[in-house]
Amino acid sequence: MAAPAAYWLYHLLSQRYRDAADSDILAFSCFFGGAAFCLGMSATYHTISNHSPVVARIGNALDYIGIVGLIVGSFVPSVFYGFYCVPNLQNRYWAMICTIGLGCVIVSASPRFRTPRWRPFRATMFIGMGLSAVFPVLHGVFLFGLDRMQQQIGLNWLVFQGFLYILGAGIYAARVPERLMPGKFDIVGSSHQIFHVLVVCAAVAHLTGLLKAFDYRHSGVAETCQIPRG
Repeated sequence: MAAPAAYWLYHLLSQRYRDAADSDILAFSCFFGGAAFCLGMSATYHTISNHSPVVARIGNALDYIGIVGLIVGSFVPSVFYGFYCVPNLQNRYWAMICTIGLGCVIVSASPRFRTPRWRPFRATMFIGMGLSAVFPVLHGVFLFGLDRMQQQIGLNWLVFQGFLYILGAGIYAARVPERLMPGKFDIVGSSHQIFHVLVVCAAVAHLTGLLKAFDYRHSGVAETCQIPRG
């Protein structure tokens, strides 16, 4: 399924975006790479989780590290288009998200933080990572105005994506609905499954916003930067 879907997506985008620069391709590659890494780690975890307790713990850590990859991979192209003509701000916000992402990786990989006692803390870290996107968005609105940011980064889709991430993390931390009806959602409908479904939905929302950002940048409507973009 993955290979045909990837081919279809490549064919669709390559026909529509023939004028994409190398920097556009790299930005979108970060997103697609992060999404593929996330879903790949999720599939790995759910494949090996019944092997043994030790292997299951390793797989669980990979699962959450994959989510970090998706968030970072989503953040990079949004900052790229949001501050397209301000490379200094691009670099600062990229450094910020990579630092936060590293913290989430440490929390996900450390045995101490994988215990049930630290479950809310792990969820809080991921919520904080999602909320970190507020800073560049507000900065962009301050510099360029709300209407322009709507065009530059597909802001409404990014807001929707953030809502889905936070909703998923909140459901996971609260362990709803299985906490309310123990044993009823052991196979289908658990908070962990809902979390991952919402992550996929958020990725689709983010991709929609990126495509709108690309269309704006290459439509001839956007202002030309004073510095060349490769």
